[in-house]
Amino acid sequence: MSAHNYAVSPADGPIAVTGASGYIGSWIVQDCMEQGYEVRACVRDASNPAKTAHLLDLNHDGMRGHVSLYEADLFKPGSYDEAFKGCAAVIHAGATVGFNRESPQEVYDGCFKENAHVIESVKRSGSVKRFVFTSSFAAVGHPRPEGYVFTEKDWCGDNVEAYKGRWSEEQISKDRDIAYAMAKANTEKLIYAEAEATGVFEALAILPLHVIGPLIASNNDQPWSWQNHIRRMMQGKPYKGGREGRMLWNCVDVRDVARAHRLCMETTVGGNGSRYILSAADRGGELFTWQLQALLESLYPMVDDIGGEPMHGESGDVPAKPTYDAPRAYCLLAKQELGLETFDLETTVRDTVDSYYAVGLLGDETS
Repeated sequence: MSAHNYAVSPADGPIAVTGASGYIGSWIVQDCMEQGYEVRACVRDASNPAKTAHLLDLNHDGMRGHVSLYEADLFKPGSYDEAFKGCAAVIHAGATVGFNRESPQEVYDGCFKENAHVIESVKRSGSVKRFVFTSSFAAVGHPRPEGYVFTEKDWCGDNVEAYKGRWSEEQISKDRDIAYAMAKANTEKLIYAEAEATGVFEALAILPLHVIGPLIASNNDQPWSWQNHIRRMMQGKPYKGGREGRMLWNCVDVRDVARAHRLCMETTVGGNGSRYILSAADRGGELFTWQLQALLESLYPMVDDIGGEPMHGESGDVPAKPTYDAPRAYCLLAKQELGLETFDLETTVRDTVDSYYAVGLLGDETS
C-alpha cells in the first residue's frame, strides 16, 4: 500500500485524541474541530468540569466539527477500545509527565509500558490508518558541544559515552529526565515497529521543545511547565528552571504544535517512522532567559517587576553569568513536509501572558 492511502481527512470518519484535557491536547481538539473533524476526546474523568468544560464549550463556538467525551485511562488495558472503534486516526497526546509527583519509574511506565495498551486498542479498532504520537525533544537531545543543531536524525541514546554512566536502563528508576526521555524514544521505536509489522496503519511523531502559547483553560497551567514559568516571571519571581536559573529558551507555539499533529494525520509526504521536531522556526525563536525577560518588559511596561535571571552592570542589563548555548533546533522538516506555518515569537509570548490574565491566574493587568 502506498503512503498516500493512509492520509486522513474529516470525510474518513471520527478521530480520537488522548490527553485531550491537557495543554497541547486541548489545542489539538480545537484545531481538528475547526477543520471539520468529529473528535472523540479521551479523558480520565469525564465528570470533572475543570478538565472538560472548555472542551464541551467548543461545541457552541460555531465550529465545523464536534467533540464528545470518552473516559479512558492509560493504565487500564482495553480502556481505549470504545473510543478508537471506527476512528480513522488516533492522536496520542496523553502521558504521565511527572508534574504530579510521580516517581521516575511511574513516569517511564506511564510514558512507555502503558502505551502498549494504546497500540493494542489501535490494532483492535480495525479502522485506524494513522497514529500520531506526542513524543518530545527529550527523545532527540543528547550531549553535544554548545551550538550543535539537533535534527530528527538525532536520538537521545546517541553518544552514550558522554553521559558518564548516567544513561542506562538502570537509571530509569532514579532520574525523572532520563526516564521521560527513554520512555519517549522507546515508545517511538515501538510504534513504528508495530505499524510496520501490522501494515494497516502508519505511526508518526511530533517532538515538541519549549512549548508556550495561550491557555484555553486554567487547568492548562501545569506546575513546572514552560507556560507556568512565564506566569511566575510575570509575578516578579526568578526563573527556577534550567541551570542556576538560566536557560536557552527554544520556543514553539502550542497552536503550531497542535496543528502539526493534525497535519501528520493528513500528510501525503510523511509516512511511517516520520518524526518532526517542533521548535523555533529560526534563530528569532531562541532566547536566553534574560532576553525573554526583556521581551516581557517591553510588552508589559505597566508591570512593575518581571522576574528572570540574575543581572548586573550599571543599568542591570548584563547577565550575571553566561548561559549554556543549547538546545539549538528548528522545525524546518515540519515546515517542509507538513506545510506548517508558524506564529512569530512576540505574538506567542504576548498571547501566553494575555491568556493568563484572561483565565484569572495573573492579577489585574494594570496593577
